[in-house]
Amino acid sequence: MSRIKEKFAELSAKNEKALITYIMVGYPNESATISIVKGLIRGGADIIELGFPFSDPLADGPVIQNASTISLNNGMKIKSFFNIVEKIRKETDIPLVLMTYTNILYHKGYTKFIADAKKAGIDGFILPDMSIEESGEYIASAKNMADTIFLISPNTTKSRIEKIVKSSSGFLYLVAVYGTTGIKTGIQNYSLKAIKEVKKITKGKIPIGIGFGVSTPEDVKKYIQAGADAVIVGSAFLKLIEKTSKNNLEKSIATFTKSLKKQTLSKRS
Repeated sequence: MSRIKEKFAELSAKNEKALITYIMVGYPNESATISIVKGLIRGGADIIELGFPFSDPLADGPVIQNASTISLNNGMKIKSFFNIVEKIRKETDIPLVLMTYTNILYHKGYTKFIADAKKAGIDGFILPDMSIEESGEYIASAKNMADTIFLISPNTTKSRIEKIVKSSSGFLYLVAVYGTTGIKTGIQNYSLKAIKEVKKITKGKIPIGIGFGVSTPEDVKKYIQAGADAVIVGSAFLKLIEKTSKNNLEKSIATFTKSLKKQTLSKRS
């Protein structure tokens, strides 16, 4: 059983839901990345998505695009990324997911890249531009090494969701809003409805995580109440990092993380 599956099983036993956090590795720099991760862990994050920068991040909004650009300008390379993952893995067993774009893996070769990532400590992959129709080689390469986490949206058809579920492991990533990532205002009714509809289709075969535009504890609470198994927060962390001094980074991240995680805990009397 993968670390991701173990984490969801552990949380389920406690009647808790998962808080999944996203950061861009190398933003604002490599040393800060370690402090940020320590803050996420202190604050109670259950799974951490580690972004690897890409020159043309189509699924990402301006906040993540900016972080990606800064990371690339800082010289972030695959070797540096894996070195950071290894440092994180020496400190914690928290599940780590690599989020990037398909061409990064394709260029190195799926099998080689996934094996190297697994060796460093990566447990799963999110590739926003990987279509299910073209995923055969990727899925075969990841089998028994890492979870393949696919994205669906509120308007994905039932038949397509069923097809995607068969190729997904770890959790299914439900995109909350139409468009790119980023901090949005308000939660759309179609997003809440989508959680319920997707859960009817998946029938408990795989956890449902919802992300894109989640920025406050209240957002997390509403999505959990609607039935999400996990809530994913990204741009809000990057905005916090942008305005926080290096000396206060770990503490600020931990405090914000704790406020989000609190909304995923079971309400015992």
